Amino acid sequence: MADEDPATITVMVVDDHPIWRDAVARDLADEGFAVVATADGVAAARRRAAVVRPDVVLMDMQLADGDGAAATVGVLEVSPTSRVLVLSASGERDDVLQAVKAGATGYLVKSASKAELTEAVAETAQGRAVFTPGLAGLVLGEYRRIARGPGATPSGPTLTERETEVLRYVAKGLTAKQIAAKLSVSHRTVENHVQATFRKLQVANRVELTRYAIEHGLDKNP
Repeated sequence: MADEDPATITVMVVDDHPIWRDAVARDLADEGFAVVATADGVAAARRRAAVVRPDVVLMDMQLADGDGAAATVGVLEVSPTSRVLVLSASGERDDVLQAVKAGATGYLVKSASKAELTEAVAETAQGRAVFTPGLAGLVLGEYRRIARGPGATPSGPTLTERETEVLRYVAKGLTAKQIAAKLSVSHRTVENHVQATFRKLQVANRVELTRYAIEHGLDKNP
């Protein structure tokens, strides 16, 4: 799990199935997260987010009065510091892209294990893009399609060889721990490289960092 103490992370669970919603909320509470609200639809999610302003909103794509994309837009309008992690039964391309375009930071399918879910919530709270394996490729492919001049050589700030290597892995959807394992370095070293890249590229989070990497062809194997 990410370094941040789960007890400091507030979570709202949005799902129209009460048994599933309550089970997820209970699992997260058992892991130490502060579950501050639940909701079953677009209107309720927006209304409650405006009050509790959660760090992470765990969002289903099929809701009582609309879809998760509309709820994501509504939540982020009233609580712009919140981050949305979709947890859906659907892994369809259109649903994934719709969620990300609405502002979701990550996307998991409901077959994810409890351990995968709790780690994803912690990662999302820190602004990291988390996807079920395989889904990140859909998002990257869409950004490639719309990016200006895909494959262009980066210009402007100069990244070190290791920073570029870390950036490539970030663009592929790997977490800091996964990147650390790939490079045989510490988790902290990876985070230091990511933070240095943030400063050089003047981006605020990993979503923007990933977008930069895609626009410059860094998500492709060298």
